[in-house]
Amino acid sequence: MAATLVFSANSFATERIDHFKGLPSPDLATAVKNFSEYNDLLAKQLAGELTPQALAEIHQLTYTLEVALEKIGDEIKALADTLEEVHIASETSAPEKLAEEGKKYMQVVNELKKL
Repeated sequence: MAATLVFSANSFATERIDHFKGLPSPDLATAVKNFSEYNDLLAKQLAGELTPQALAEIHQLTYTLEVALEKIGDEIKALADTLEEVHIASETSAPEKLAEEGKKYMQVVNELKKL
């Protein structure tokens, strides 16, 4: 019977808390904003006492951070492709293509600089 109680207590301890839906990050600007704001919130929580309430709040805010990071990661992957287009356009003396791809590249870079 004691083994059953220990097993039950361990099972309870490993159960996950209800999941939350993070704030959406439909574009890079929103993702950067959410990333910045929610990391500030996380830092404040981590600087304080890690009470059960703080743990629950941290758990909830990480969902928004995960969504933001996923969008930022996707944008960085696409940015690498755009940079390759800039590289090829410069290499092949294609100024129109270079201007077009360079503009796209810099728009993303300027947003990422806000991180």
